[in-house]
Amino acid sequence: MTAPIVVKVSGSELDDPAYLQNFAQAIHALNAPTVIVHGGGAEISSLQKSLDIQPQYLNGVRITDAQSLRLVEMVLCGTVNKRVVRALLAAGLDALGISGVDRGLVRARKMPNPTRDMGFTGEVAAVRAEVLTRLLDEGITPVVAPVCLGEDSSYNVNADHVAGAIAAAISASRTVFLTNVSGVLVGGQVAATLNRAEVNALIDDGTIFAGMIPKVQTALHALTMGVQQAVITDLAGLQAGGGTVFRAE
Repeated sequence: MTAPIVVKVSGSELDDPAYLQNFAQAIHALNAPTVIVHGGGAEISSLQKSLDIQPQYLNGVRITDAQSLRLVEMVLCGTVNKRVVRALLAAGLDALGISGVDRGLVRARKMPNPTRDMGFTGEVAAVRAEVLTRLLDEGITPVVAPVCLGEDSSYNVNADHVAGAIAAAISASRTVFLTNVSGVLVGGQVAATLNRAEVNALIDDGTIFAGMIPKVQTALHALTMGVQQAVITDLAGLQAGGGTVFRAE
């Protein structure tokens, strides 16, 4: 089997039918075994607010209490996951929606925090790679919701980290983090490649700032998990093979 690709797509884009259709067509055009990991934070927050539940965060990380966990599972494993699967099927791919809970695909542990109980917010402990590699061998495109299996419950885990852990476990050729920008801008141009030292220098001098900082930190985090190559780009970049590539030093 050709080395697979892992694509993480933000849930904030997936309620746009036109984007979803273009995304599915772009995945089909890759013509490579692909695992998709999706988010859905905006829709989770919207549902929480409609039920008079105030979303809570600590340093940008969602705190998932028991009531919110039920909503997380509804949105990620249900609404968003099946929406993505339908679009991929319509584009001609054989897609299967699963979560980290199914077959114990992604094991999680509770996210530790010395100042606040994070509830059912977790972090990746292990990935059962053969679940995905067998599906890929059969020509199936797995669509993974980042709700993962803990010892005592399901856990809500950051989709970027799930994507990185899966990519490392299945020896993916690259992990692509889709965002709303074409890549990291340096001197008005998209940087073709960056390493950790260069990223840190660009953060220090203010070239990388605001919302791009967590994006590049996510890409670097994927490298620490064993991923050989991480890419930040947008949908057009995925289609054209563009974006900023992060490599281990």
